[in-house]
Amino acid sequence: MGKKKENDSSDPYGEPAKYDPTFNGPIHNRGCTDVICCIFFMVFIAGYLVVGILAWLYGDPRQVIYPRNSTGVFCGFGPNEGKPYVFYFDILKCATGTNIMAAALNGLQCPTTQVCVNSCPNSYWMVPLSGYFKDAKPKDVFNEKYCNPAIDLQNTTLSVNQILSKELCAGFYIPSTSVFNRCVPKIADLPSIPSNFTLPGSATANDTASSIVNATGDLFMGFNAKALGVKIFQDFAKSWYWILIGLLIAMLASLLFLLLLRFVAGVMVWVLIVGVIGVIGYGIWHCYWEYSNYKASNASISSVGFTSDLSVLLRVQETWLAFLIILVVLEVILLLSLIFLRKRILIAIALIKEASKAIGHIMSALLYPLVTFVLLVICVAYWGITALYLATSGMPLYRVMALNQSLPNCASVNGTESCDPLNFNASSFPCESARCMFFKYNEEGLFQQNLFNLQIYNVLGFLWCMNFVLALGQCTMAGAFASYYWAFNKPGDMPYFPVASSFIRTLRYHVGSLAFGSLILTIVQFIRIILEYLDHKFKAAQNPCTRFIMCCLKCCFWCLEKFIKFLNRNAYIMIAIYGKNFCTSAKNAFCLLMRNIVRVVVLDKVTDLLLLFGKLMVVGGVGVLAFFFFSGRIVMPGETFSASSLNYYWVPIIVSSANQTQAPTQTATVVVGSYMIAKGFFSVYSMCVDTLFLCFLEDLERNDGSQEKPYYMPKSLMKILNKKNKQPKKPQKNKE
Repeated sequence: MGKKKENDSSDPYGEPAKYDPTFNGPIHNRGCTDVICCIFFMVFIAGYLVVGILAWLYGDPRQVIYPRNSTGVFCGFGPNEGKPYVFYFDILKCATGTNIMAAALNGLQCPTTQVCVNSCPNSYWMVPLSGYFKDAKPKDVFNEKYCNPAIDLQNTTLSVNQILSKELCAGFYIPSTSVFNRCVPKIADLPSIPSNFTLPGSATANDTASSIVNATGDLFMGFNAKALGVKIFQDFAKSWYWILIGLLIAMLASLLFLLLLRFVAGVMVWVLIVGVIGVIGYGIWHCYWEYSNYKASNASISSVGFTSDLSVLLRVQETWLAFLIILVVLEVILLLSLIFLRKRILIAIALIKEASKAIGHIMSALLYPLVTFVLLVICVAYWGITALYLATSGMPLYRVMALNQSLPNCASVNGTESCDPLNFNASSFPCESARCMFFKYNEEGLFQQNLFNLQIYNVLGFLWCMNFVLALGQCTMAGAFASYYWAFNKPGDMPYFPVASSFIRTLRYHVGSLAFGSLILTIVQFIRIILEYLDHKFKAAQNPCTRFIMCCLKCCFWCLEKFIKFLNRNAYIMIAIYGKNFCTSAKNAFCLLMRNIVRVVVLDKVTDLLLLFGKLMVVGGVGVLAFFFFSGRIVMPGETFSASSLNYYWVPIIVSSANQTQAPTQTATVVVGSYMIAKGFFSVYSMCVDTLFLCFLEDLERNDGSQEKPYYMPKSLMKILNKKNKQPKKPQKNKE
């Protein structure tokens, strides 16, 4: 009975860790963990490489980068070298709403002759009336640059009308700009179209302009993409070294902030806590003031009734009373937490200080984010290139098209008959304007039919590799900082190269465990992607019930992803220390944290608050400095830098019909870069705090401060906990 009762009263989260006289930090004599998952991961990576090779063999990214002419030959290559742009003879035929052939091709191809040119036209031109006279010579009418290379204007026997009906030369052109190497009309210039520029089928020049707008679409309306892009590139070329200086300042500021935390962490934490209490206190006063005013004016919700205008609810006393009650309850909870959890807050501050000290001894840890960054860039690049090659795999298909369906016997040519441009004989068709033109790329082969499955494999490989790289970094950092904590005499007992040793140890023994943890996270992330895809695909067909279910599913899997990230992070720390498999490490870490749940919550929130404040300081400070510098408010002496030499200070970030939110190009670059640098430095710091915290909890459970089982924690923590290590007794001298 006594034994049963003792078992029933045991901790549901396991027994505390037992003292091990041989343990003094990350275990060196360890074996490979999760071997089956390691093998599976290697096989998956081999398959991922095979997918990349197949995509490289069958794909051709030139299909999306470079355009083709009517015969399917790339512009800018081979016979079209030096002619990188494609020019449409009759842009009006690209309108699917007015052109039967364009509609039959589903907008995949414009049913007009397309030739490669070395530059897009920059003026208005159309065949003059004199060009339709019988004695008009084609060489005097047409520009050979915008004609089919097969025709020789100098020696041709065809008349101007015959050339136009066969679409051997363009009958008109307008100022155009290159968009993805396609000559697209400059929509912004159409309001200034010449009054005599009237194409057949249009009554006035304005009708011609409207037809061009309809055919081209409003994608580039009022936006000259190339000119803006070139000018922004020029701005970067003029100020790149100042941008690098700004990023260097952000790096130094991040490093300085982390090192100063050793001395000012306590002050900063208490200032932030008092600041939060003060902000909530001001909110209580403001809510009471608003409540008193609306109560005096008798503004009640009963006089408003039901309304969908939420702003009305801010003008009634009940709303402000509800806000007041919520803030008072929040303030009371926060004050009570400070009173009862003050010792745990002091422990969190001491751990934060110790983390800063640990980074000071392991400065090489601050360079490891560069390794993670390079590996992530490789993963993203491989995924993007593979996806591009997969999307462009397939042979080009050609269809017989009638360039002018108004000609006799051309109505029957509907763009459904396949052809070969090398063996095409136009004289075999009764339609005079029949041509064999490029249609699209083949999607019916065995490889092409499985493109969707291969793209899914590509996405899974990308997510798994990304999560594995992040897991590798976390485990490496954990091993390095654990070696610092479990060194009894710091830093004398630490290994010479803690980061390199931990990295090699992780790759040698724990690839399978890291792959296991990252696979679980990958599955959850992939399910979230599927839910987002389904929500986007069927949003129009959803009713309120299905929308509610979808919202609940998305919320649940978001929470699950956050929990798995938290669990994996702590499991990797235990793997780095003890060298056990993923499941055992995750279980031990979870039980250890649950046995100290209050300390976990306090440390997590205090650390998050402090690191958020640090990011705001670094990013905000460097961003403000960059704004004042690039806007010319900080003037450099001499000709070192002139803000007036830049083309643009402002580029649209959020554009709407009501307003535009803009930010300086260079400032935005510096702000984004500063955030990435600060995040990289602070991620090391956060991992250091988490590792030291788990080691601290293990230290409390394993040791008792005796000579046989001394504490490894720093003296600042022992002082807060009223603990100390017993010193060995000095031998007494014999009295003579």
